[in-house]
Amino acid sequence: MKTTLTWYGHASLGLQVGEHQLLVDPFFTGNPVAAISAEEATANFIIITHGHGDHVGDALDIAKRDNALIISNFEISNWFEAQGYQTHAQHLGGGFQHPFGYLKLTLALHGSQLPDGGYGGNPAGLLLTTPEGKKIYMAGDTGLFGDMKLIGDEGIDLAVIPIGDNYTMGPDDALRAVKLLRPKVVIPIHYNTWPLIAQDPQAWKTRVEAETETKVVVLNPGESISLEE
Repeated sequence: MKTTLTWYGHASLGLQVGEHQLLVDPFFTGNPVAAISAEEATANFIIITHGHGDHVGDALDIAKRDNALIISNFEISNWFEAQGYQTHAQHLGGGFQHPFGYLKLTLALHGSQLPDGGYGGNPAGLLLTTPEGKKIYMAGDTGLFGDMKLIGDEGIDLAVIPIGDNYTMGPDDALRAVKLLRPKVVIPIHYNTWPLIAQDPQAWKTRVEAETETKVVVLNPGESISLEE
């Protein structure tokens, strides 16, 4: 079995774990760099890291069409459930054994207001342990925090972190994050969607690989990376 991660642009990710298709923060409509449309996106599970519109995105339409289970924090899960969707609520530090692996919600330093102005609870990152034991850390929208070292102690095979600055970590703090996380491979996301978060991922790759043992894989929207199990 292998796990394949696809970056669709901005912070939207796809994960194929065996027979299970996951979408993380599926923002396609209105996303100027989206590799696919919401109509082309499919999922058995949709994971929402926080309540902002560029992360909730098209989750409502995709989940309704595909009858997907929505996984998020308690407040966001309740928001979806009140609209008739099937959900699974978790919270920071809590993990659950889903069919696609063991998913734990981690700390993220950000906000979480829902698209309708409602309270979206605490933002989260995601730590997924696949059925074969590979560990994937998806930081979500976050600033740098020292407890990334504790996440790194898990032994991260693949990390996905923002580098765009302004709303999240910029390149300097993202480099410091890699030093704390110590992943085998890191993928930068949440950049170049709009001019406000424009960055040079190749320049960042050069810095990270010069100062750490981590390999940087720069994906274009729509490209994938596989973890052999």
